[in-house]
Amino acid sequence: MGKIIAIANQKGGVGKTTTTINLAASFAAMKRKVMLIDFDPQGNATVGSGVSKNQVQHSSDQVLCQEVFIKDALIHTNGGFDLLATGQELIVAEMKLLHLPEREQRLKRILATINDEYDYILIDCPPSLSVLTVNALVAAHSVLIPIQCEYYALEGLSALLNTVEQIRSTINPSLHIEGLLRTMYDGRNRLALDVSTQLLEHFPERVYRTVIPRNVRLAEAPSHGAAILHYDEKSQGAIAYLALAGEILRRSEKVGA
Repeated sequence: MGKIIAIANQKGGVGKTTTTINLAASFAAMKRKVMLIDFDPQGNATVGSGVSKNQVQHSSDQVLCQEVFIKDALIHTNGGFDLLATGQELIVAEMKLLHLPEREQRLKRILATINDEYDYILIDCPPSLSVLTVNALVAAHSVLIPIQCEYYALEGLSALLNTVEQIRSTINPSLHIEGLLRTMYDGRNRLALDVSTQLLEHFPERVYRTVIPRNVRLAEAPSHGAAILHYDEKSQGAIAYLALAGEILRRSEKVGA
């Protein structure tokens, strides 16, 4: 059975989509079978994976509303992973879900039909606690939380951890924190150093050793529809995401040992 990881943070602009795309490409480069689900109505993970939202034939909203089977909606990307893209109607699908019974279980049931075919399924969540995010957290085995080391980071993290705990205690008892990832990190910045230190003090077992640096090439890659590994494999961003994928694999192997 594949591991389902929701990449989530209720705060926007923390590198959530960048992490989802580049982690998927890094896992694929390590010969793992990977699916990326774009569950954000903005569709940035779709575009960043090299797929135009206007050219998507079958998308996540159709799958969620059971109009299309998930296998028929997947697109194999140049990054080496399969993509369940977002089209123009995911917000409409979200509104429809509000009126359906067991609406929070939709994605979990869909992924149960295909989970065995993948090593990792990564879900790019919207930057809000919507019915889409709840669906992702109910379907997931774990949550990876990207955190930009800035003033409001710990406050936002506390709110998200409370949300995860509520879902774990009521709907998804197997849900746990996969890890906390420091993103857009600049070690020359005193505030970044202070926040990083606080994270390590409060969550010593959860913070990844890998740090994603603030990197120009990493910021450029989405506009070219490519993961950083395929845009500039020698950049610090590419090296960091490969290191992150390796760290996650080692943690998983240690737990499974």
